[in-house]
Amino acid sequence: MSTLTAARMQMTLSLAFHMIFAAVGIGLPLLLVIVEGLWLRTKKEHYRQLARVWARATAVLFVVGAVSGTALAFELGLLWPKYMKLTGAVVGHIFALEGYAFFIEAIFIGLYLYGWDKLSPIAHWWCGVVVALSGMISGVLVLGVNSWMQLPVGFQMEAGKVVVSDPIAIFKQPVWMHMAIHSTLSCYISVAFATAGIYAFTWLRGRRDAYTRSAIVVSMGVGAVTAFIQPISGDSLAKFVFQTQSTKFAAMEGNFKTQKYAPLRIGGFPDVKARETKWAIEIPGGLSFLAAHDFSTEVPGLDQTPESDWPNVELTHMAFQVMVGCGTLLMFVGLWFWVSLWRGWGWPLVYVPAAMNRAQNWLLWAIVVCGPMGFLALEAGWVVTEVGRQPWIIHKVMRTRDAVTPAAGVPEMFYAFGLLYLFLAFTVVMVLWQMGATSRRMAAKGLKSA
Repeated sequence: MSTLTAARMQMTLSLAFHMIFAAVGIGLPLLLVIVEGLWLRTKKEHYRQLARVWARATAVLFVVGAVSGTALAFELGLLWPKYMKLTGAVVGHIFALEGYAFFIEAIFIGLYLYGWDKLSPIAHWWCGVVVALSGMISGVLVLGVNSWMQLPVGFQMEAGKVVVSDPIAIFKQPVWMHMAIHSTLSCYISVAFATAGIYAFTWLRGRRDAYTRSAIVVSMGVGAVTAFIQPISGDSLAKFVFQTQSTKFAAMEGNFKTQKYAPLRIGGFPDVKARETKWAIEIPGGLSFLAAHDFSTEVPGLDQTPESDWPNVELTHMAFQVMVGCGTLLMFVGLWFWVSLWRGWGWPLVYVPAAMNRAQNWLLWAIVVCGPMGFLALEAGWVVTEVGRQPWIIHKVMRTRDAVTPAAGVPEMFYAFGLLYLFLAFTVVMVLWQMGATSRRMAAKGLKSA
């Protein structure tokens, strides 16, 4: 394995692992703020129990996310020194701002965890609000760096040196806001559907109480709403990619030929040698319309870019299809859930005829199946973002191969970090499993969750 391949594989592994915990740090605090708010309003104990359980899960996953994030910070400096030299000069302060948001989040997680019986209920709830906001802001700020990698602005190169002309230039560009909204919604969707899937499975296994029902309703409420907003965000982001990164846009859509009335392709597999996307369902003019709201818009294909500047077209296109497919499925399951709740078609908590009970079970199994799909869509979306930018680590400024470290031992470090992440994943699963088992035992004995 070459140094470049090993470095890219390590970053892929690290980012894919960290992304899960970063998403939980953004999404789960929102859910616990909602359920604690419901407890303050209704004084129903099961809402407080939910908040306590979710708070403990947030703490565990926050710690692992901090470890994996620290590893990522070291990897950026060790594996990509030339990239960090340029990035540090232009947008290094954004990393620092993200660090402040992270510290605020850590402080208020401590206050939230240990303040249940020491703070007033309202003060405790506000600590949760700060955790939810600081987690979201942390993600939004770090996206400023990635946005800059997609659209590098605010600097010039003079005599081989970086001269910063505008330290906040990236925040003035639409790409940052498009990416921030799209990524934040993805975190809410993935965490909400994963949570709903866990409790839907618990319900199907026989725990049919207000605690489980409330967990499903709250998480599906957040998941369904954000899943319906996401296509609007995705459409805006795709249009910006069309305007600024035509090669990535062509790879996403499997579009090899520049043409007007370009078809929208659903599915299919790009054949790079044949310069066509095979087995796709094509909607005539659909891609041109989505790109600019005009069926006659000319959409640049990969034929306008030298092949040496192409990303991995197969991976980019397939990841894009996975992201859109999962997102569409989640949106329809969310709609199914709320229509069923509104119409009373066999929704849990009420005794219903057998036929309605079967419909209820079909819905709950659909929620279980969709549980991991939010995270799958999240990971696939980041594959599109990062792989689609290749071969550039900073778009049209620095190639990935020019940024990698010349040091030896990178493949060995990749294997070592792989083992580290396996150990962390195993530890997280075991801790969460024990937490869940404890919660179930306490509920069975009629005790409050502590």
